[in-house]
Amino acid sequence: MTFHVEHGPTTLLLLPGWQNSGPGHWQTLWEQHHGDLRVEQHDWMRPLRGDWSARLEDVILSAPGPVALAAHSLGCILVAAWAAHSRHTARVRAALLVAVPDVERDDLRAVLPGWAPIARQRLPFRTRVVASTDDPYGGLDTAGPLAAAWGAELLSLGPRGHLNADSGLGHWPEGRALLTDML
Repeated sequence: MTFHVEHGPTTLLLLPGWQNSGPGHWQTLWEQHHGDLRVEQHDWMRPLRGDWSARLEDVILSAPGPVALAAHSLGCILVAAWAAHSRHTARVRAALLVAVPDVERDDLRAVLPGWAPIARQRLPFRTRVVASTDDPYGGLDTAGPLAAAWGAELLSLGPRGHLNADSGLGHWPEGRALLTDML
């Protein structure tokens, strides 16, 4: 879907995390319901940070104009990694980063090698980080310091798990409103 705002149309790119987003996930529902564009990765099971960043760069450069990003889990870490190296960050108008995982934790580092350390530079576009207090992959203790480093607004949804299909968010109109408000 494209958002039409005063600066013209903006394409919404969906950035799923490790293993992609399944049928009941809010990203999948947004893609189906609103026509948003999922950034398809070559390998969802063994993600490589460089490959995922290159793919994101390609999709952003092929978009007809500015983009907004709606990332979940590892997709959030991808946004920070991509922004640290890209010369095309001005094409991004805003980013909604949902359920940021702590890929520096030993158990996650083991299954997602190459994603640590997390890029902590200030993001050059408006950003909101949305977190749950009981996310098994990284709650507010992860999201808070990263949001501060990224220059992002931090929002807590309370105890809602990993903010995925199991969290019962459905189409998650509140999340969409958080993104639309930034545009």
